[in-house]
Amino acid sequence: MAKRTVKRWSRQVTETSDALDLDSGVFSREDPRSIARSLKRSADHSKRRKSDPLRSAMSMLTFYINRAGKNLSKTRRARLEAAKDELRDLYQHDRRKVA
Repeated sequence: MAKRTVKRWSRQVTETSDALDLDSGVFSREDPRSIARSLKRSADHSKRRKSDPLRSAMSMLTFYINRAGKNLSKTRRARLEAAKDELRDLYQHDRRKVA
């Protein structure tokens, strides 16, 4: 009997997002600040995103957390949630520089 192939549309979205070009393994990093910096860099350089950089980066991070669901360990979920705070801080810092 042939094995059934499982299509993971969420993985495809994460890997081939039309809005952001993500670094490989960005969501597996240990440091929340590193995750946030990578997402910020991708969002800032993207010419295809449809909203502001913070919103695009936050959407991709939230999408990953939601799709991983129960499969995320508590420590990994906490790390990704901390990356959200870091992302907000990075963009807040940028706004202060401009003003």
